[in-house]
Amino acid sequence: MLKIVRYGLLVASIIGMSSTKVLANDPIKKLSKKHVVADTINAGLKLPTGFEALKVADNLGRARHIAVTAQGDIYVKLGKLSSGKGTLRLRDNNKDGKADDIQSFGNFIGTGIAIKNNYLYTSSDDAVYRYQLNANGEVMNTEAPETIISGLINRRQHESKSVALDNDGNIYVNIGAYSNSCQIEDRKKGSLGKMPCPILDSAGGIWKFSASKLNQTYENGVRYATGLRNVVGLDWNTQNNQLYVMQHGRDQLHDLFPEMYTEKDNAEKPAETMYALKQGTNAGWPYVYYDPELKKKMVAPEYGGDGKKVSTDKNFADPVVAFPAHMAPNGILFYTGNQFPAKYKNGAFIAFHGSWNRAPLPQEGYYVAFVPFKNGKPSGEWEIFANGFAGVEVVTSTRSAQHRPCGLAEGPDGSLYVSDDSKGTIYKINYTGK
Repeated sequence: MLKIVRYGLLVASIIGMSSTKVLANDPIKKLSKKHVVADTINAGLKLPTGFEALKVADNLGRARHIAVTAQGDIYVKLGKLSSGKGTLRLRDNNKDGKADDIQSFGNFIGTGIAIKNNYLYTSSDDAVYRYQLNANGEVMNTEAPETIISGLINRRQHESKSVALDNDGNIYVNIGAYSNSCQIEDRKKGSLGKMPCPILDSAGGIWKFSASKLNQTYENGVRYATGLRNVVGLDWNTQNNQLYVMQHGRDQLHDLFPEMYTEKDNAEKPAETMYALKQGTNAGWPYVYYDPELKKKMVAPEYGGDGKKVSTDKNFADPVVAFPAHMAPNGILFYTGNQFPAKYKNGAFIAFHGSWNRAPLPQEGYYVAFVPFKNGKPSGEWEIFANGFAGVEVVTSTRSAQHRPCGLAEGPDGSLYVSDDSKGTIYKINYTGK
């Protein structure tokens, strides 16, 4: 059954999902359109001059990826069930920027969510579903989603199935490698890599399916790109009609091969990488990794590398952007709106979930970055756009971070939404020019 929660005007955050309450003489109904006011100190975020932020909702649970309708409703995919439900719909009835009407539906957890051609696509960790939307952007039947793809690999490591759609009726699904580096014994010190890596036959890449055909399996899909350890963030760039993804780089270079890599190497290598994909692209995992210091593809130690051996294999693609190591890029969004200044048009925002394994250095990430693009290609250095999610100056562990950015979405007014899967906060970032 559909679950609805209503909140009064003075409630600034969502406290829970366990009860249903409608206030008598609800002041929401008496209010017309009002100005959206930023939260005090921009909800704790540090933003460029002219930008403001507020919390649309709080304490939602593990809010993973998000999507926004043309009417401004926010759909949120949860990584853990809340009151038995795994998808939320947030609505701002009184137009103050805060969600005052929440619906929950769907009995499966997951990460991926997207809206295309009057359908809401959502994923579990082993399947992709869709719900038809009506003219108001509302799910028409919350009890009976259509199954688009089922039976996807879920080995409890890199299991999330993120999705993106193009303009030609296709849906792209990440199937992460259930391994760190395809060792004979996963994450065991000194263990060499399997050759060839058998995981790549069914995982470690992006698979392409029809977005409208029901009940598909692997047999109906095409391995669109391979050699990608794990992609949580992916988006279709309409400017050059191409899929872009953010890969989570491998772990434990020093832990597994201490004779070749120092602890500092372990913290700062390899890079987190953005790839522009085409049919047949091979990003090289597990055979190579990208060194952000040397700016080269390096042979992995499991496959004969020593930290100095550069890969000469021309079959492996170069990344289009390289970021510092172990920051966990969980979302990418190409900005097509008109609210933000011109420099942001068609550029890419990236949500970095934050690292856990940069010791002895401080953990890194926990912010939203921006990469300028021109003619469908990166055109300048990346920069930190929104910071302060962690709530502390130095992050010593993931537990010390109050919020961890995960999903990104663009609102119909050109605003930017960011989800946090630690406390379940949804942020809205506006540009006012002030």
